[in-house]
Amino acid sequence: MEQQIEKQIEKILPEDLARAFESAYHVLVQGNHEHMDDLLKHGSTLLKKAAQRFTPTQLIFGIATIAAVAVVVVSRAAMPDQEEEDERTSAEPLKEEKARKSDDDKKAANKGTQEHQGQ
Repeated sequence: MEQQIEKQIEKILPEDLARAFESAYHVLVQGNHEHMDDLLKHGSTLLKKAAQRFTPTQLIFGIATIAAVAVVVVSRAAMPDQEEEDERTSAEPLKEEKARKSDDDKKAANKGTQEHQGQ
């Protein structure tokens, strides 16, 4: 009976992983959204095979880990876009000299109020 159950469980093959990662590369890195169907197909096949192998808890933790990694990758990929936007804005970056001068002005104002209170 155990042999029959093991035969029904499909093994995760290296080709399955390669297809899923290749599709993800085309869609996410290269921006070729024509491969979205392939990504969904290969990803679902991989998920189905993994679901047969792992317990529900292991599967949930695995998917959560993949989601966390995806969030980090996407946020890092968006950083160059933010830098380009910053370059195109008309706002001037704060210069150190201006910051030091304003700090000195604040210190002088605080010192003057302290002297006034002490008299």
